[in-house]
Amino acid sequence: MAKQVKLTAERRTATGRSAVRKLKAMGVVPAVIYGAKDKPEPLQVSRRDINAMLSHAAGENILVELEIAGKSRLALVQEVQHAPLGNAILHIDFHAVSMDEVIQADVPLEPIGIANGVKNMGGLLEQNLRTLAIECLPRDLPDLITVDVAALNVGDAIHVREIQLPAGVSTRVQPDLTAFSVLAPTVEEEPVAAAVDAAAGPEVIREKKEEPDAAASAGKDKGAPKEKEQKK
Repeated sequence: MAKQVKLTAERRTATGRSAVRKLKAMGVVPAVIYGAKDKPEPLQVSRRDINAMLSHAAGENILVELEIAGKSRLALVQEVQHAPLGNAILHIDFHAVSMDEVIQADVPLEPIGIANGVKNMGGLLEQNLRTLAIECLPRDLPDLITVDVAALNVGDAIHVREIQLPAGVSTRVQPDLTAFSVLAPTVEEEPVAAAVDAAAGPEVIREKKEEPDAAASAGKDKGAPKEKEQKK
């Protein structure tokens, strides 16, 4: 089950790009909490605390007990925005929940074991679903869902309906969708045309002999010495 952690947050009054740059320089991450019947409230949290919280979590589905101005609020980490370069945390969305409220989350799917079709038949394990959309109470929220794929042979598949979910958890995904499958090994065919050409050998191009020039031949005849006529 997902671990519940404590995190201190402060109310944020300044907004805009300049305010965000100042927070970044101070080692603070802007955040917001919404949900329940309250209006969205801007917050700010320590980047060091956020990094420590995420480093100990299997995913980003984390139940957080937020301490805001001396009051405690239970929330789910809804979204973590990262910078395109460097993966630095830019913003965090918290969704306020209660312990008796059904929540929705996308939980990572993780295969365990080596499929028989991969190990002994040279097949390839294909994972069609990386996460599974679920519903449950906050106390039943799993960090991830594991699926044993060891018995899969080439051509076999595991569908959503065959995944064993933890107690108190149900899925919102169509039951007939394929989660994992083992594909047949790919056999590369040799290029037949190239093999035939190689056996035939390279084509030899012979030079064509030039025919003697008629004009040159005539010139040679014209330049030949003539016999002098004998005087009578």
